[in-house]
Amino acid sequence: MPMTYFDRVKIAFHYLLPQLPLTRLAGWFAQKEWGALTHGVIKLFSWKYNINWHEAEKPNPTDYASFNDFFIRKLNADARPIDQRDVAVFPADGHISELGAIERGQLLQAKGHYFSLADLLAGDESAVADFEQGQFATVYLSPRDYHRVHMPVAGTLRKMTYVPGMLFSVNPFLGEHIPNLFARNERVICQFDTKFGPMVQILVGATITASMSTTWAGVINPPRTAQVQSWDYPSEGEGAIRLEKGEEMGAFRLGSTVITLFAKDAVDLLPHFAAGSAVQMGQAMSAPKTTDSTNDNQKDTL
Repeated sequence: MPMTYFDRVKIAFHYLLPQLPLTRLAGWFAQKEWGALTHGVIKLFSWKYNINWHEAEKPNPTDYASFNDFFIRKLNADARPIDQRDVAVFPADGHISELGAIERGQLLQAKGHYFSLADLLAGDESAVADFEQGQFATVYLSPRDYHRVHMPVAGTLRKMTYVPGMLFSVNPFLGEHIPNLFARNERVICQFDTKFGPMVQILVGATITASMSTTWAGVINPPRTAQVQSWDYPSEGEGAIRLEKGEEMGAFRLGSTVITLFAKDAVDLLPHFAAGSAVQMGQAMSAPKTTDSTNDNQKDTL
């Protein structure tokens, strides 16, 4: 479908938007503890986005001192069961932007639009080599979604990289019309060793996303720097960070996108998922791995 005049205006508006000042203002407001005013804003937001309070650990707007506290609210312990089979699970609630194969160093951003794996990984040549011909899943978290991010599989953290960048909104409309959106935006890249091989989980910033955090380092931004920053972690011993499947690894203060990368032949993404599919944290994204013995047994029964 060709773009309308209104579509062009919306895109131009996002290029002209003062992204950083607006994001700083949102972050300043979201951390304020203003009692009845804060609770009123939470109630209004809850009504507009139809928040499901029944699954929240704290089920009342007045339980939250700040908007940030509400936005990264925890859920009841049984609200998101983790698929315990030998599969990878979705790391967050949301809708799939795209998923599939990484081909010729490119990931599908939206129908007809691709972006570079090397750009996404900030030029880390070793990581790029790990994920060539691998698989990816991009999940968009809307304002109504649960905004903590969890582990798709168990893993040991090896490296975290903060990449400064733009703060374009990451909603589906702009995903279709702003080239290289996810590789241009601010992001936190987390590299893990897993039983499935290397895995990367990327928290992508956006307009109004005032900050991103991880469970091991706390809030990564602000402060924001102009340079790429990296932290390495040991695979064992003191300072090693091991996270289990389904365990929380990070959070967004206001909505954004998480991208998960797997190496070649590491997982078989389930074929019924497509752009626009609604998903929940803990839900299987890949098929169970079959062993040679399982295949042999299947052949014997034919």
